[in-house]
Amino acid sequence: MTAVLQARGVRKSYGRHQVLAGADLMVEPGQLVAVVGENGSGKSTLLKTLAGTLKADAGTVELSGSLGYCPQDAVVSDNLTVGQHLRYFAAAYRLSSLDRGEELMEQLGYEKFRRTPAGALSGGTRQKLNLTLALLHDPDVLLLDEPYQGFDWETYLRFWDLVGDLRSAGRAIVVITHLVFEQDRFDLLVDLEDGTLHARSHAGSESGVDDGNH
Repeated sequence: MTAVLQARGVRKSYGRHQVLAGADLMVEPGQLVAVVGENGSGKSTLLKTLAGTLKADAGTVELSGSLGYCPQDAVVSDNLTVGQHLRYFAAAYRLSSLDRGEELMEQLGYEKFRRTPAGALSGGTRQKLNLTLALLHDPDVLLLDEPYQGFDWETYLRFWDLVGDLRSAGRAIVVITHLVFEQDRFDLLVDLEDGTLHARSHAGSESGVDDGNH
């Protein structure tokens, strides 16, 4: 199967501090991948590089199809309501309706906050809005940075139901996290250590990670 997201030899440094030292990753349609690393290991840097919001010093990132990016810090305006966010983002994506947004609000269980300004939302509900905005245009590849941060248990389960639907629809999903409670949910787990990615099992092209040194 052809990869929809492929990174080869990605390197990134901040001054003399090397964060990514030749990271490789391949993700196929319908695949759910967890990138696990300690705080400060470079997980967010990797995701920003994959999303194209941060330029790598070296290496390549190839994307086939549309991208949805959900950063750890919600990119929302405190003064706009949830509904206004959906309308503005739908216009930016040139969507003809808000049906997908309404569906996601219901699936994540926060439709009652439609008229609430983002600044008045709890951290968990802001994260729901953050996720909804990333999914509004039904992207082929979804990059999630600590997506269930602040979720209560019910929302956590709703999140995984949503992820299951996305996988069934052939969407590729990369989740960045420092903890993995339920490893069996993922098709592939890779550890970000010393600036490179290492598969926990099935190394090589079968796993989507090249463990060779660069």
